[in-house]
Amino acid sequence: MLCQSFLKSYFCGNKTTQFKMPDINELQDFATQVRRDILRQVHKVNSGHPGGSLGCTEFFTALYQEVMDYNTNFDMDGKGEDLFFLSNGHISPVYYSVLARSGYFAVDELNTFRLIDSRLQGHPTTHEGLPGIRIASGSLGQGMSVALGAAQTKKLNNDDHIVYSLHGDGELQEGQNWEAIMYAAGNKIDNIISTVDLNGQQIDGSTENVLPLGNLRAKFEAFGWDVLEIEDGNNIQQVIDGLKEAKTRTGKGKPVCILMNTVMGHGVDFMMHTHAWHGKAPNDEQLETGLAQNPETLGDY
Repeated sequence: MLCQSFLKSYFCGNKTTQFKMPDINELQDFATQVRRDILRQVHKVNSGHPGGSLGCTEFFTALYQEVMDYNTNFDMDGKGEDLFFLSNGHISPVYYSVLARSGYFAVDELNTFRLIDSRLQGHPTTHEGLPGIRIASGSLGQGMSVALGAAQTKKLNNDDHIVYSLHGDGELQEGQNWEAIMYAAGNKIDNIISTVDLNGQQIDGSTENVLPLGNLRAKFEAFGWDVLEIEDGNNIQQVIDGLKEAKTRTGKGKPVCILMNTVMGHGVDFMMHTHAWHGKAPNDEQLETGLAQNPETLGDY
């Protein structure tokens, strides 16, 4: 499988390969193209979740193009590489786009998003065998537990790689998260970096109106985690810096949490700062407006 020319990966196919590191302009071009992919995927089938996907584009770009050590010759064991688990699986459009454009599968497969018999289901699943997908994540609140299991396994196997996970802020209203958060600190699982997407929106409204989350930093710290914040999760340099700083804090006896402030719908002006586009597809006119704000950079599928 061919990889992007500036892909940051230590593996491609069956060979260890050193790639030229992307500069910030290349990363921004990558993110812009991913936004186009998100809009086009959701529009084609009039179904999907563009808001959170657009808001997390910089995170996925930074993780897969700059920070994470992974193998595109995918296998479920994931030995000798970093692992990523998406807990808030409804933002699959951004996940699929970044996986494809990072070399896991052909970019033109994005054309099959949410179609019958597609490997690209609305929420990621594993039974289709889509490379890069390690868990089914349709039900919220479960990703932390799975990620911690993988992180513990790496420690037992003397594998010094890191497990990354992503969670929605509204998702933290699920109680299973807090059992897992308590378990992680109690067992000193210090090879995990869990990022919370703080966009303040969920399907029924703002998190403040649905169920306030309170002081998440204080809560995670009270549960024994090391916590850092990314002030602007839509600034790709800040996201890279935050992820790299988090990596320096691993291996010190505490799990690591990143609180990442983003804007839902970022990059498409009429989708920003509202829960209205949590799970709503743009019509033809809205698609053209969104695409005009995110010009083609790497080639549409």
